[in-house]
Amino acid sequence: MSTMEKGKPTVSSDTRWLSEHEQEVWRALRELLWGFESAMDRQLIRDSELSAVEYSVLAALSEADDGVLRARDLARQLDWERSRLSHLLKRMETKGLVTRAECPSDLRGYNIMMTKAGRDAIVQAAPGHVSFVRENVFDPLTDEEREALLSAATKIQASIRDAGLWQNPGGQKG
Repeated sequence: MSTMEKGKPTVSSDTRWLSEHEQEVWRALRELLWGFESAMDRQLIRDSELSAVEYSVLAALSEADDGVLRARDLARQLDWERSRLSHLLKRMETKGLVTRAECPSDLRGYNIMMTKAGRDAIVQAAPGHVSFVRENVFDPLTDEEREALLSAATKIQASIRDAGLWQNPGGQKG
């Protein structure tokens, strides 16, 4: 537990500090997480004028039955807060990539549909995005390293979820 003493944080003796090697691993992971997301965004914008989040929405819609998803289901699938998705959908609607329509079965909800321009954009973006992922995630790793990455990523996600800190569907923490 951290406490404040004369404006300086103090840490209790039960803090499990990272070893030098653990610090090296943590820094490499942190830089990978921050750098990979930015690199993927730059690749998508360069090749297709779509941001990574726009691509994520269009990819989810392209895999949905009839290219239509309820907004809440889309937020749940992407594991995003509904307010984040709502702001993004407004921008994407302005760009002509998606349309929103009242859900006939629930007038409080909206259905999200990909437009022809949205479908054209995802069709144009997908080959370059898949190449980026293949060349930067899969090609540099052996089969054993891929399995270790999957195992590590799954365990880290589970630990964060178990601590109640992962973003849950519908924008609820915990």
